[in-house]
Amino acid sequence: MAKIKDPMHGADVTMETVDGKELRVARWRFDAGLDLPPLLFFNGIGANMEAVAPFAEMLTERPFITLDMPGVGGSPDTLVPYNAVWMSRIVNNILNDYDVGEADVMGVSWGGAMAQHFTLQNSARVRKLILAATTAGMFMVPGKMSALTKMANPRRYIDPDYMNENFATLYGGNTDGKKGHSSRLTPPSRLGYLYQLLAFAGWTSAPFLPMMNKETLIMMGGEDNIVRPINGTILETLIPNSKMHLIEDGGHLFLLSHLDECLEAIRQHLDGPPRHEKMPTEEAA
Repeated sequence: MAKIKDPMHGADVTMETVDGKELRVARWRFDAGLDLPPLLFFNGIGANMEAVAPFAEMLTERPFITLDMPGVGGSPDTLVPYNAVWMSRIVNNILNDYDVGEADVMGVSWGGAMAQHFTLQNSARVRKLILAATTAGMFMVPGKMSALTKMANPRRYIDPDYMNENFATLYGGNTDGKKGHSSRLTPPSRLGYLYQLLAFAGWTSAPFLPMMNKETLIMMGGEDNIVRPINGTILETLIPNSKMHLIEDGGHLFLLSHLDECLEAIRQHLDGPPRHEKMPTEEAA
C-alpha cells in the first residue's frame, strides 16, 4: 500500500499562544535566507492549513506563513467569540514574534475579509495585498442559493461522497483538483465554524477601502457559485490602486484548478514593477 505524503512535510509547524489563544502556525522557508518579504495567508472558512500547503510549497521564492483559526485544523476552540479586530491584533503579534517586518498579505473567501481587515488595521506592515474569491462583507452580491445551502451543510467536511457529489454545485467551474482538496480537509469544530461566522457578522470594509492605498490584486472565478465575480468588480471600484484578474472558467477553488495561471498572476503582482495609482477622472473645464 502506497504511503500517503504528509502535506505539511515542508513546513515548520508550531503551537503559539497569543492573547490567551492557542493557534497552530505553519511557516515555509523562514530560514532559507530569501530576500523577498513573506506572504501571510488567510484561509477560507473552516479550512485547515493542509488545504493551502501545495500552494505554499510552490511559491518557492519567498517565505510563507499561515495559521489555523480557533476550532479549525490543529487550533483548539476558544471559549469566547472573537472578531476581526482581535484576530488581526493576534496575527500581528505572531509576526512580531517571528521578527517579520514588512509582509505581503493574501486571503481567500472568508480569509479575504480577514486580509482586508488586517491590512486596514496594520497598514504600515503590509506591502501588497491579494484578495481571492472574496467580497467587501455585507456590501456584496450573494452567491447562488443552491451553493450556499450546501455550503452550510457540515457533511461537506466529513463525508467524502457528499463532497464529490456536490463539488460542482458548491464551487462551480473546473473541478480539477477536487480529490486532492477533499483529502486534505479536516472538519472544524461546530464552535470553531460558528465563531468564524460570527467574527464577520455585520462587517463590511466598503467605507474604508477607498483609503487603503495598497497595490491590490483581486482574483475572481468567472463561474464561482459562492462569490459571484461582480463582487470583484465592486472591490476594484472601491480600492484605489487595484487590478482584477478574472479566471473565466474558474470556480470558487480556482487556486487549485488553475494553479499555474494563479501563480503567474500572483508573482507578477508581488514582484513585478509597481503600478500607477488609479486617478480620479477630471471634469472638463
